[in-house]
Amino acid sequence: MNTSALPASALPPGAGRAARLGGNLLAIAAVLAGWLAVTWLAGLRQGLLFLIGTGFGAVLSGAAFGFTTGWRVWIRQRDPTGMLAQFLAIGLAAAVCIPLLADYPELSGAAAPLSWSLVLGAFVFGAAMQVADGCGSGTLYKAGLGHPVSLAVFPSFVAGSFLGAAHLDAWLSLGALPAVALGDTLGATPAVLLELGVLGLIGALIWSRRRTTTSRWQGRGIYVAAVVMAVLAVLNLVVAGQPWGIVYGLGLWGAKIVTWAGVDLSANAFWGREAQQAQIAGSLLDDVTSVTNLGLLAGSFLLAWRRRTACPNVGRITGRQWLWSVAAGLVLGYSARLAFGCNVGAFFSGISTGSLHGWVWFACAFAGSLVGVRLRERIGFSG
Repeated sequence: MNTSALPASALPPGAGRAARLGGNLLAIAAVLAGWLAVTWLAGLRQGLLFLIGTGFGAVLSGAAFGFTTGWRVWIRQRDPTGMLAQFLAIGLAAAVCIPLLADYPELSGAAAPLSWSLVLGAFVFGAAMQVADGCGSGTLYKAGLGHPVSLAVFPSFVAGSFLGAAHLDAWLSLGALPAVALGDTLGATPAVLLELGVLGLIGALIWSRRRTTTSRWQGRGIYVAAVVMAVLAVLNLVVAGQPWGIVYGLGLWGAKIVTWAGVDLSANAFWGREAQQAQIAGSLLDDVTSVTNLGLLAGSFLLAWRRRTACPNVGRITGRQWLWSVAAGLVLGYSARLAFGCNVGAFFSGISTGSLHGWVWFACAFAGSLVGVRLRERIGFSG
């Protein structure tokens, strides 16, 4: 009898436990096989980054740790739980990452220029992510779950990220101030204290305006996930030498596809650079962002497979909603490159490594989300 196909309640005594154990061992074996394959093909560092990405995918999907959803739940229901968990993860990561960057100059933070492209890109991204029901990490982990809307958003996100990078230099010509790394400007300890203080103040403000704390997340799970996210983010910085990111890897996938189709990108202001040309010509597994993205997809899929929650039924989606989703994905990818990252690369990694652009991104993207939530409701998406 195939016990894996039966619910635990229908199995003989002890068989349900054995089936769960067997499934867990199979999932662990799949992760180890992926790690061994990546390590064999691309080296130990890339194999470790694949494992870190798998952890990100499992945590995001397991706790429904959605940056986009956390903002929307606050905007609509005044439930601060999701946003407080984000602040906890960022604060814990910042307390470790900023001193690490000060002590080990070979590590690099997520600093980016304070440009008009940042302001515009972050605002547009904030609106589009509400329509698409996911930022970079949300789109990836939900695509790993087999969520139909995210599967529609994902390829257009890749295309948008490629195009946004291709046009980035033109947008930067509109004007930009140099990047500001708070750890370098203020010193590591003052920078950490400042960021923790600001996160605490914002957290206290949204807590004081709460209406409920049980609209979506209940219990300590979301906060445990936040702690694990912070640990994984620190590990990513140490192993990769740079913070956790999403969007560049997706743009690189688009550049590889375009190149395979016969398009010469050597004259492009961004993709024609020597470093980008080398990555386009090299293995996908050699790029630190791409390999964590692949791990994230694998982690979310394996957890959904174990929980039998893969390919969720989200109800009927109209043709108009499909078109909006695809368009939102294209805008997401494009605007993320203009803004030097999504909720992960700009918001989470930007703030946790002391980059002032992360705070600017947060303010502009949240303002965009206020618009995006209303637009999402007009389109007819629920949740």
